[in-house]
Amino acid sequence: MAAFVELVAGCYEQIVFGYRVRTDQTEWTAKADFTHHAHTASVSAVAASNRFVVTGSRDETMLLYDMKKKVEHGALLHHDGTITCLEFYGATHLLSGGEDGLLCVWSTKKWECLKSIKAHRGHVTSLSVHPSGKLALTVGTDKTLRTWNLINGRSAFIKNIKQNAHIVRWSPDGDKYAVVIHDQLDLYDLQTASLTSTLKNPKRISAINFLNNSILAVVGDDEIVRLCDVAKEKWVCEFKAHETRVKAVESFKMTDHCVLVTASNDGFIKMWKLRLNEELECPTLLGEVNTTARLTCLAVWKPSAPQHTTEKDAKGAEATTSQDGAEEAGALLKTKRVRIFTHEEVILEDDSKPKKKRRKKRKVGGQQEEAK
Repeated sequence: MAAFVELVAGCYEQIVFGYRVRTDQTEWTAKADFTHHAHTASVSAVAASNRFVVTGSRDETMLLYDMKKKVEHGALLHHDGTITCLEFYGATHLLSGGEDGLLCVWSTKKWECLKSIKAHRGHVTSLSVHPSGKLALTVGTDKTLRTWNLINGRSAFIKNIKQNAHIVRWSPDGDKYAVVIHDQLDLYDLQTASLTSTLKNPKRISAINFLNNSILAVVGDDEIVRLCDVAKEKWVCEFKAHETRVKAVESFKMTDHCVLVTASNDGFIKMWKLRLNEELECPTLLGEVNTTARLTCLAVWKPSAPQHTTEKDAKGAEATTSQDGAEEAGALLKTKRVRIFTHEEVILEDDSKPKKKRRKKRKVGGQQEEAK
């Protein structure tokens, strides 16, 4: 990981803030990197890949920023209404949802809209992509939770949850997911397709973030950050992070600890050091910055680490690339059977096996002959 990260936040005042933070220092200081009056309405969503940052707004537009070149990269115009949620899948695809009920899949190569799906009869309030990139979950104001097969762009399952959920998130391992309805946190297990537990937050939940596969950070309409152990199905830690309600929470991992980043209506972005031990202790404050704006959303841009190789390393790597690459591909791309619900399952493609070429047939003298 590079020795710095960029904190990118949007606000009601239509501005996007960028703060650079050096992570190789004892005391973390956030220095203003850019301020851009990006939109003509409040900024509603922001997401980051290893190169781009995209912001969505109530003005129905999505703006792209090339963080390596430090330039505005253009605008995406497809949704009719507020952009409610944005999420990158790796460096190749962006998914967006809006008040028009559309779920859009974008290619980051040419920024084309590959697929536009009418996902909900009402608004799309939240989306989450499975770590495999094969499935996505969406929730909307039509009181449904929908599972999407991203291989063919079709609905795999629709679950009536009887209430309007506003947040959905996969766990890092993709074996469970969380759904938020007002102040209620519902945890589902993918294998058994069942609701495993329900936890109540004292106030309406505004954002959640999986720190690892078992610890979930929850923030809401108060100044408290609460940590939930999804395996033990209970709250394990809480601490006062801000003076007013917390609007967003993100996280990233360092060598021996996790960094929690929170943004609040009080204008502050704060960074917290948290060790994910068996017995969780309250995190310590690493640094903070006052934007003086009413913040609405937050993302952490982490640049890809530069590759520094010597001539000797390059020769050694060249000799082992073929073998290691084959082993790694075999480990990552095994056939996966994902059981979505009791009567639904999607078989993910096994890309590790070479695909058989189809034999074309041609007509010869009124009869079909296989062309090799």
